[in-house]
Order: sequence, then C-alpha cells, then structure tokens
Amino acid sequence: MSYVIHKTINRIYKKIRYLFVNGIASSIITPQFIRFIIYKLFLMDVRTTKILSRCFFSSSKISIGRGTLINNDCYFESYENIIIGKYVSIAPQVMICASTHEIGLEHKRAGKAIGQKVIIEDGCWIGTRVVILPGVKIGMGCIIAAGAVVTKDCEPNGIYAGVPAKRLKDIESTEDGMETILLAKTVG
Repeated sequence: MSYVIHKTINRIYKKIRYLFVNGIASSIITPQFIRFIIYKLFLMDVRTTKILSRCFFSSSKISIGRGTLINNDCYFESYENIIIGKYVSIAPQVMICASTHEIGLEHKRAGKAIGQKVIIEDGCWIGTRVVILPGVKIGMGCIIAAGAVVTKDCEPNGIYAGVPAKRLKDIESTEDGMETILLAKTVG
C-alpha cells in the first residue's frame, strides 16, 4: 500500500512541477526574478536570473552558472545531469539532450532510456538552433555556430560548425582563460 501512495505522490509532484516550471515560469508575462524563484523552489541549481521565456526543462537535473544567459525557446532534456558553466550565452531554440535509448529489437527500436551527462564549460557561446547530444563536453570558451549538431566533445577555445560539428578555427585566449580575444586563425 505504501508503494502505491509513494508512486501517487511522486506523480502529483511531477505534474505540479511541470505546471510551475514549464507553464508559469516559462510564460512571457512572468518576470525573470519570479522565474528564478520558481526554478529554485523546484530544486534546480540555477545561479542566474537571465533565463528568458518559453524554455522547457524536463527535470531538475540541471546546473546553470552565474552570469549565464539562456535565450527564448530552449529545450533541456535532462534525464541525466546538464551542467552549464559561468558566463555562457545560449541563443534561442537550442536543444540539449542528456539521454538517448539503447537500440531495441525490430518491433521497438527505441529500447531502454539511458542518460549521459552534458557539460558546457565557462564562457561558451552556443548559436541559434544548435543541438547538443548526450555525453558531450564543450570546452571553455568555445563558439558553436548556429544550426550545428554537436555529437562529440569540443576542445576549449575553438569555433565549431556543421552537422556533425567540426572544429573550424582556434580562438586565442588570455592568460587567465576567462576572456577570449577575437583573433581567430584557421586550423590546419
């Protein structure tokens, strides 16, 4: 009996969380500071108020560093943790997926769900409509061009573009590693 009660309470909590996080907080009429409070109430590790409207968060397994900007209409599928560093800029309609499925049998190819952590380190700039797939780590100071699909790790201080995303240029960095100089040189 207690199992049934526990499962029922868990379902009710998920529905309430969904209503507040992906309904009220994501509304265009909700002020950013109220959005921030709602995210904190539902145990999201959020250290910035710069999260704009219509963003979707599938769970609370997300950490967003201070000074980070999340633009409108972003999608965070966090079956496993999504960790976003400090001073990251995420453009509109970015999709970050921290899960996939095992390949199932022919009658149902999408098998058991499996989570793989996604990490975006400090200072990155993620362009409009970028898709970041499970298990990816984007190194400090990277720029990911609009429309790219990131399937593999990105080394720090590079410009990545394409489907799948490939490193196009190196970006020189200052000694402290927090600021990038916009002097790019072609790789290879």
